Amino acid sequence: MSDDTADGDVDGTEGGEPEGLTYAEAGVDIADSEAATAALVGAVGEFEGDYAGLVDIGDRYLALATDGVGTKLLVAEAVGDYSTVGVDCIAMNVNDLVAQGVRPVAFVDYLAVEVPDDETAEQLGEGLARGAERADVALVGGETAVLPDIIDGLDIAGTAAGLAPEDGLFPGEAEPGDALVGWPSSGIHSNGLTLAREAVTRAHEYTDPFPPDPDRTIAEVLLEPTRIYTDLLDPLRAHDAHAAAHVTGGGWTNLTRMGPHRYEVTDPFDAQAVFEFVQAEGGVSDAEMHRTFNMGTGFVASLPPAEADALVDADGEARVVGTVEEAEEGGVVEVRGLSLR
Repeated sequence: MSDDTADGDVDGTEGGEPEGLTYAEAGVDIADSEAATAALVGAVGEFEGDYAGLVDIGDRYLALATDGVGTKLLVAEAVGDYSTVGVDCIAMNVNDLVAQGVRPVAFVDYLAVEVPDDETAEQLGEGLARGAERADVALVGGETAVLPDIIDGLDIAGTAAGLAPEDGLFPGEAEPGDALVGWPSSGIHSNGLTLAREAVTRAHEYTDPFPPDPDRTIAEVLLEPTRIYTDLLDPLRAHDAHAAAHVTGGGWTNLTRMGPHRYEVTDPFDAQAVFEFVQAEGGVSDAEMHRTFNMGTGFVASLPPAEADALVDADGEARVVGTVEEAEEGGVVEVRGLSLR
């Protein structure tokens, strides 16, 4: 990331250049979102589980996670290509289950539309089928609602169900001294698209060639589907993972969901060209980029150092990206010269 925007205080530049964007200015305030979620949880009572809700059914846990695709749908709508967002819908749900140590087994979708359209529905269905195959889950049903007075265009969300034996869940808390093992993302995934869209459409159309790779359009790069991490579950269990984080909304601050520690990230995966493009086009600070996007690393787990080394040796793609240390006050992530809370 550019050195001149480190730590995030971008107030614009001279000569009429666009001011630096933030996620909140683009329309999504993470603090407000977290406050609203806290209010909802406070009204209905505490949930067991972090990434997914857990129900004790005797000899195992039933877990449920629900999520949607977000404003990535607006990119798909702009170019009339919904073929990948079904994969995103599956991924955003099953990855949360995996982060808790739960094996996803089934998925249901909910499609709300302003006007039914067979071609769009077929594209969405094909994406859901591909995502389910990659995640090794069964598509067991769904609902399509026609809501012209509520929906402008369409929205799609879903719920994934999973099972875990009593001793299969990750403890959920990283331990000081642990190693952090990471896996690369496939790109922008399905978070931060409100900021990304605002940035890239300042001077470009979605159908324009993507400057770092002119053989692809900007839309094709933004619509690259979210990577599915269900294949990590067995190796993480086998190597005694203490906790895991799916790097989604909130970017690198998601690591603090593994406990109020200091996460020293010394060797993150390189950010794909799409992130540098978004940052440059929007004048977005380094801190804002890392608080919003995965920046190249899509999944992180905390393990005892020896187990981490063994896991990396067995997985040609994973690598140790950092360590867990004691924190004097609250959780903090140190990455690329930034301190994120």
